[in-house]
Amino acid sequence: MTKNGETSRIRYDEGCLEAHALNVIGDRWALLVVRELMVVPKRFQAIRAGMPGITAGVLTQRLTQLIESGVVSHDPDLGVYGLTQSGLALHPVLMALCHWGSQHQGHDPRRFISPTALMLSMCAKIDRAAAAGQEVVAGFDMEREAFELRISSDGSLTVKATRKPEGDFLLRGNGNTLARAVYGPEPVARLAEAGVIGLIGDAARAQGFVDLFSLNNQG
Repeated sequence: MTKNGETSRIRYDEGCLEAHALNVIGDRWALLVVRELMVVPKRFQAIRAGMPGITAGVLTQRLTQLIESGVVSHDPDLGVYGLTQSGLALHPVLMALCHWGSQHQGHDPRRFISPTALMLSMCAKIDRAAAAGQEVVAGFDMEREAFELRISSDGSLTVKATRKPEGDFLLRGNGNTLARAVYGPEPVARLAEAGVIGLIGDAARAQGFVDLFSLNNQG
């Protein structure tokens, strides 16, 4: 929205709530900008690093639109973009899209996967029933970004961005290689031995952790 409360851009001239939502968040790349900010606020170049197909000009446009709509906030002193409460409320939408997308053929995991995208997919694709009763902290070191993933006794998964990840074990790689470790059929220890990923800590504990995630899990 603009300062005077008028809609800055109408894509669908309809009064239904679905059309209204798409007028706010339906532009190309907009939801992926939200995805990149869902775990932690970021600077412009960090957002763009997670979306290599977007140009600087288009990213600037999307950020401006999302700020006007009240989805994204910007701290000009720190140069950091983050999500407002409205933006954070899109988390269930991203989770639903993960589930919906996994049911459709054509998904190619060889294409670029951002670190944040992998983290959010894991939040969607954890087998909560199998994870219940466990308490595990997994460290993920993914070059420019690092995270700690914590499984609570109720089977829920929380993700925290950190500079120096710690946990019961640490996995190193990029979004694609670690997605292969989490969702692929190859054992973690074998991937580590082959140099596909890095592993510090108990391989059996790491394997037990990644076994809790499946693209077939629908929540």
